[in-house]
Amino acid sequence: MSLSNKRELSLLKHDEAEVVRTTHYPAIQELDRKAIAEARRKLTTLRDTEKTFARQKAREVRGKSDARGGSFPGTAERPLERKQVFSSALRRVNKQAARLDAADARAAHIDASRRALAMRRAAPPKHHPDAGKTADGGMVATSNTKGSTKPAPAKVGSVSQANKNAQAKRDKR
Repeated sequence: MSLSNKRELSLLKHDEAEVVRTTHYPAIQELDRKAIAEARRKLTTLRDTEKTFARQKAREVRGKSDARGGSFPGTAERPLERKQVFSSALRRVNKQAARLDAADARAAHIDASRRALAMRRAAPPKHHPDAGKTADGGMVATSNTKGSTKPAPAKVGSVSQANKNAQAKRDKR
């Protein structure tokens, strides 16, 4: 479960809160690559420190380890909450870095496409003819290469007359 900004600030010291505050929405969009890299480095260090404290406190509670010092009283819940704050901030920074990378890649693709189009338009015309019909146009009507197979009109009438004559012979019988 995420924590509210007010709860985050109550868990952090002033300098830590300033680092985390820059990772929230309006401020994170104003960060450049150098500031994002610096915030990522600070947040990773802070998160790892809190993770170490939380593990040490859990070991003390279980009786596996001696106390590390008098300056770290309490249970493991507070360092775990602080670690969650730093992890969330680190996640936001990483997402912003990915957004910047995607925008740069998009701009590079657009630039490359424009250069390719300019090169194509500037290229001399092809010296060979087009390949002709290709397989990508779907079905294409072709003309009939065979000749017509219709009988001659005189034949049509003679056949029907022959049928009439043959029928008349049969009827006579």
